[in-house]
Amino acid sequence: MTTVDHPARDGTGGPARRPVRVPFPVVDEVARHCLQEAEPETVHIEVHLPGPLDRDRLTAAFTEALRRHPRVLMREAPGRWYRRRYEWELTPEPDTAVVSFTPPGRDSLRAARARCLEAAPPLSASPPVRLEVVEGAGPAANGGAGPDTPTGTSADPATGAGSGNGNGTVLFLTINHTALDGPACLRVLATAAELYGGRDNTPAAPPVRSPDAVEPGDAGTPSVWAPPARVASGAPEPTPGNGLIVTELAVPRRPQGSPYTVNDQLMAATALTVAHWNREHGQRPRPLRITMPVDDRPRGADMPIGNGTRLVEVTFSPAEVDASRMGELLRRTATRTRALKAADRPQLGHGAALLTAPVVPVAWRAAVTRGLRRAAGPWTSTCLLSNIGRIPYALDFGEEAGRARAVWFSAPARTPRGLTVTTASTAGRLHVSLRWSRSLLGHGDGAHLRDLFEHYLHATEETGASGR
Repeated sequence: MTTVDHPARDGTGGPARRPVRVPFPVVDEVARHCLQEAEPETVHIEVHLPGPLDRDRLTAAFTEALRRHPRVLMREAPGRWYRRRYEWELTPEPDTAVVSFTPPGRDSLRAARARCLEAAPPLSASPPVRLEVVEGAGPAANGGAGPDTPTGTSADPATGAGSGNGNGTVLFLTINHTALDGPACLRVLATAAELYGGRDNTPAAPPVRSPDAVEPGDAGTPSVWAPPARVASGAPEPTPGNGLIVTELAVPRRPQGSPYTVNDQLMAATALTVAHWNREHGQRPRPLRITMPVDDRPRGADMPIGNGTRLVEVTFSPAEVDASRMGELLRRTATRTRALKAADRPQLGHGAALLTAPVVPVAWRAAVTRGLRRAAGPWTSTCLLSNIGRIPYALDFGEEAGRARAVWFSAPARTPRGLTVTTASTAGRLHVSLRWSRSLLGHGDGAHLRDLFEHYLHATEETGASGR
């Protein structure tokens, strides 16, 4: 084991050694440069369990899980203005209470969702993640978790989406995205589930797929140098931050042997949704560019913890985003996503790697990065689609609490992009989160976008096999 795996600890009663420090990777540094209080860069994970959890046992299990993945136990190290890197300082124990409990209440789930978006755990205290446990959250319709609930609006009493009136439990993880991503924290939660319930939470084997043949030369791909379409403004709200709506859908069907995947169906549905929305709001057609995270990390106990995804962009011309030619759209999407996944490329591209080279003080690089971000705003992608895929862990907390019935993620939605769609599947159901910047859209807009997404996702299975 390396010192990074095991931070310095003093077991002799003498003075503690200086904590181990790790330089910020490229993704962490760029995110750190661009922090904004108005739109915190948080990742929200929401896990619904059918039964209750014991407070002390869960706290002990989650704390031990953090120790078993020590790269989570970190805080930003202090430094002088002329330092050339930001550094993470690894700690043997959490600096602060990580787990909190919320009793049942009329709007407990909705309020917990809102808290996940309103404030990121500080980078100054280890670890930059918080776990809130909402107790007594009853099961909703369809045997699942409260779907269709925008933050800040009243919940549907038929689903129990905004309340906690039963024996179930909902876990809310709030993550500072400067330090960690959703899959990494889900790995930590799977370890906690195994420690709590004594059940095996080894990740399931990924689905077996035929090798992807990367087709050369998609000549119709629009130029990446043209400014892409923006999501048209709806009814923005005066309060800053992000809004969120979650919903549960059926995993879309596809014919056996299809050249496209469920991820390609989600990508096509996202493109069609945004194109429809922009037409309704009178925006001139422009190419759509959709950012897609790609995560090649293993999901076992040795999974690298941190921000481990690389970002690629899938581009569509206005003529290609046509629901009447769904089969063609799906095949074109599959060709492009396969090629992008196969490409050997740094996480944020070669430009970001050059920008974060420790040649000059990090404060100077921060000013340059923020300036370039503002200048590059018109070329920022239209929106982001993050498909986590099938949750690989059972998230089984034992006989009383049971296995996860639903897992939702949501990624930050800061402007100029302003909209993210995050999907994951659990127990044969697709769990979708739409998250938006309130400076761009309102709650009613989010509900309409959800309806459009559901419509077009269904359309991918209805017409996708016809080849039109």
